[in-house]
Amino acid sequence: MTNRTAYAFLFDGFADWEPASALAELRRTFGFSVKSVGIRREPIVSMGGLNVTPDLLLSEIQPGCVDILILPGGDAWKSGEIKEITLVVQAVYEAGHVVAGICAATLALAHAGLLNERRHTSNGEGFIQKHVQDYRGAPLYRKVRAVSDGGVITANGLAPFAFAAEIFRRVAPDREKDIAAYETLYSRGLLDD
Repeated sequence: MTNRTAYAFLFDGFADWEPASALAELRRTFGFSVKSVGIRREPIVSMGGLNVTPDLLLSEIQPGCVDILILPGGDAWKSGEIKEITLVVQAVYEAGHVVAGICAATLALAHAGLLNERRHTSNGEGFIQKHVQDYRGAPLYRKVRAVSDGGVITANGLAPFAFAAEIFRRVAPDREKDIAAYETLYSRGLLDD
């Protein structure tokens, strides 16, 4: 698992808690490098008030080198399509790599056309239709916490741990025992005695 990299696209107002567990465990447990990506090099302020300076620009991403691209939620997604991210999402997916969006970031996956033909979830039925005119995947919407289908992972905004588990299953399928332990720990919220 060496030399594998997870990229997180960050923007002003991103929901910092949504990708946090996935990124921490990808780095700590699964041996990934983690890189933050932004449209600009200036510091970004998360929804929780954290100042983060992106490691690289979105335009610098080499899609074939991205093992997974993670998109956290945030209000910016509801303002319309971000063309730069649509192009990168499509390129990463077409290169055979994983893209994952949680909460309102599922809108970015819909803008990229990735939810029209695969099972997915989001922030409730009708949420994607309200914001993405070209979305045709409503029959494939599932009212669940997280879904992984064909290299595309989605989760509703209340499911960061289920989102993380689906990410781990996709990028480290040989580590099911560790993933099951992670799910058990976070579903109960208790440590074993």
